[in-house]
Amino acid sequence: MRVNVYVDGFNLYYGCLKGTSYKWLDLSALCIKLLPRDDINRIKYFTARITARRGDPDSPTRQDMYLRALETIPHVSVHYGHFQETRPRMPLATPDPSGPRTVKVIKTEEKGSDVNLASHLLLDAFREDCEMAVVVSNDSDLREPIRMLIEELDVPVGLVNPHNPRFRSRDLLALSPRFFKQIKPNALKSSQFPDALQDGSGEIRRPAKW
Repeated sequence: MRVNVYVDGFNLYYGCLKGTSYKWLDLSALCIKLLPRDDINRIKYFTARITARRGDPDSPTRQDMYLRALETIPHVSVHYGHFQETRPRMPLATPDPSGPRTVKVIKTEEKGSDVNLASHLLLDAFREDCEMAVVVSNDSDLREPIRMLIEELDVPVGLVNPHNPRFRSRDLLALSPRFFKQIKPNALKSSQFPDALQDGSGEIRRPAKW
């Protein structure tokens, strides 16, 4: 079956990559392991460019290396949202009786990736670009576009959960997807890019520290 895979990049990162040594992930290799009987037509990766933070000034450089590595895969495309930083005043959970009851915080939110994923999911279905869509996310905000594919457009959808099984989305599972799979550590371990790759700009190396 001809399949398009839609990857929620931050859901994937915080679900099964953060704190591991598997961040240099070859999405094509992973998808082949998850979907061995299917023909993978496209892999669409939805993310946003991060900015340097205090204590980790090299994080944007590491992300750039990874995005360049992804773009060496012919059927992978990267689609960008953005980060929005606000400084709201928030209530303290346990304020001191003699102190302030609120504090000003820096709040960073990733915007646009879920909308971008939903838009591409629906557009590709209308264009009949695939016979099945596979969504790598457990974000219940994607429930309605997935429901539309399954119930209105008659396009089967498979779900891949990057999080611990305890955190599977009941809202998404209630849609009766074609299948539901977990990403396991062994699949991540065996789906890593080589330490060095080449693109049109030169060598891409796996970051020494991540």
